[in-house]
Amino acid sequence: MAAMRAHYRSAGLSEAELTADPYEQFAHWFTEAAASELHEPNAMVVSTADAAGRPSSRTVLLKGYDRRGFVFYTNYNSRKAREIAQNPRVSLLFPWYPLARQVVVTGTAERVPAEETAAYFRDRPYGSRIGAWASEQSTVVASRAELDAAYERMAARHPEGEPVPVPPHWGGFRVTAETVEFWQGRENRLHDRLRYVRDETAKTGWQVERLCP
Repeated sequence: MAAMRAHYRSAGLSEAELTADPYEQFAHWFTEAAASELHEPNAMVVSTADAAGRPSSRTVLLKGYDRRGFVFYTNYNSRKAREIAQNPRVSLLFPWYPLARQVVVTGTAERVPAEETAAYFRDRPYGSRIGAWASEQSTVVASRAELDAAYERMAARHPEGEPVPVPPHWGGFRVTAETVEFWQGRENRLHDRLRYVRDETAKTGWQVERLCP
């Protein structure tokens, strides 16, 4: 593995190219990632830590973003949600490897309003809505058969074509960014790393700093 390495030959990223705020810059890069036909460009690694500082990470799907933050949905009894309740500071990583790009967000997570969760839940595929009821996320299950049986029970309770209510234990989190780093791979491991840092005294509300790779 010591000899395994890729050589990045992209054009790079300069301060002059950046937009006024990180959400606009993210929109620009996300559009390019989607246009490049990356598999699930909205996949991101969410890292949390419990009250003792023990970290955990998992991949989830970004389901919305604007200047208020980045939104994802989960079971509120899951490990990530329990850790957010103890320590709301989180990190998001978008690994767009084929483009030699990464976006790293640090910030604070809080639950989205119930009406926002309900609006999103109604647009989910039927199977995903039933799955949200069937899975006690992050808990131990005896077998796959037991999980499938729970799904069938919920499907019988809420037949396809009828409204499926939002589970009381399920909803969204919005991560309000404090820093957003845009990483562009360059030759000789001299990558471009430009980081927006929230600064209420700045005209745009953000300052940009370049990090050594």
